[in-house]
Amino acid sequence: MDITLLGTGAPDGLPRPGCPCAACAAALGRDARAATAVLVDGTLLLDLTPGAAFAAARVGRSLAGVRQVLLSHPHDGPAVEVPAGLPQPGRVPDGRELALLTGHRVRAVALDAPGTGYAVTGPDGQRLLYLPPGAAPSGLAVGDGAADESYDMVVADVLGRPDALARLRAAGAAGPATDVIAVHVDHDVPPGPELRRRLAAAGARAVPDGTTLTVGVYEDVPDVPRRTLVLGGARSGKSVEAERRLEAFPDVLYVATGGTRDGDGEWAARVSAHRERRPGSWRTAETCDLVPLLKEDGPPLLIDCLSLWLTDAMDSVDAWDDDEWAGGGENALRARVEELTSAVRETRRTVVAVSNEVGSGIVPATPSGRRYRDELGRLNAGFAAECEHVLLVVAGQALPLRG
Repeated sequence: MDITLLGTGAPDGLPRPGCPCAACAAALGRDARAATAVLVDGTLLLDLTPGAAFAAARVGRSLAGVRQVLLSHPHDGPAVEVPAGLPQPGRVPDGRELALLTGHRVRAVALDAPGTGYAVTGPDGQRLLYLPPGAAPSGLAVGDGAADESYDMVVADVLGRPDALARLRAAGAAGPATDVIAVHVDHDVPPGPELRRRLAAAGARAVPDGTTLTVGVYEDVPDVPRRTLVLGGARSGKSVEAERRLEAFPDVLYVATGGTRDGDGEWAARVSAHRERRPGSWRTAETCDLVPLLKEDGPPLLIDCLSLWLTDAMDSVDAWDDDEWAGGGENALRARVEELTSAVRETRRTVVAVSNEVGSGIVPATPSGRRYRDELGRLNAGFAAECEHVLLVVAGQALPLRG
């Protein structure tokens, strides 16, 4: 089963008409995208958009063989003209299945937003799931009978609804070999390298308009880095970046190393803000005992952050006292750090860790402050050495240092 992506953009396209934003200004050439429409084996058209016939002609395809046109979401604005020879567009009621004379079967998938998803099974048995913008499947659960077999390809709004992909993965409907294609691409993410980087972190990819793909060909599925370190200064956006890297995956364990601080309202507000922006399916563990978690099998870990872990580790060896530091505290701390980095090296879990990048500004006024700065630099370097992917976040922009 082949699909041709006649468009891969948001309903208004990319760039948006009249939009002066930086992403729209950069969306030129291959990065320009028409509204998403998918042609399946030349016979089934998912979403009819303006200029679909011209888009097909530009890539050597014809809509003359289309026998069914299905709409997935409400279309705002004036009605789209149906090209001559095409059947009138329609919708399939949720849960119903449509059998085409070509051997394709189309099942309507219920969503949590207005619209309809379509699960298409080709004559060769390959399975495709197409989701409209801003929507995720509803009612999916682990062991759901509808998800007994993974889809070979998922075409969805990965950037706008990463939780849709997380739900599919949790239900077993999307597996490691599922080719995930991002469509309905809007101006929220700059086109080019930043778009590719964000999608790769979710195990997804984007392709230019006009691309034809064969469902079930897996060699282009991105490899998701197993260990990632995200560095940055205060309010740089490093925690948001780390969370973004795992929001398309289910059952993430968020490891908060900061603990609680009685009577500190400002700290409580920070913790609350972090908690509110995390997906509801994530679990939280407040602990600095990271080594056992790294040694266990389990879902992905998001550790936020290593700088607070180091504070706890230095407290435990009384590293702030010069005499204690010289009398064995330094060696004890180095052993703790080595134990942690060894556990990172050996872990089989997906890990995203956050840490502060320090030492580029004011020199601390006290010996203990300089000691903390130096030890955090050593910890970051040791942890980064065990990671496939290292990022530095500056002013909300993630700069790849490795991977």
